[in-house]
Amino acid sequence: MVSATPRDVVHIRLGSFGLIPIIILGVFGFATGAIWLVVAMAVLAVVVIVDIVLAVRRQSRNNPGMTTEAG
Repeated sequence: MVSATPRDVVHIRLGSFGLIPIIILGVFGFATGAIWLVVAMAVLAVVVIVDIVLAVRRQSRNNPGMTTEAG
């Protein structure tokens, strides 16, 4: 385990919660045949996933080798 900054935690949590309505939006667009809605969902999903990946990488780079586990 590494120490996490509050900013990284917010990016990861809000991003993961944000993916749910984005996916629902894409399914709705696919079901109604609105291609522009599916494209918008894909773009938003890629942006959110990239943000989560960058936050995880920043978090793991902060204190390499430092653990906060007891024992």
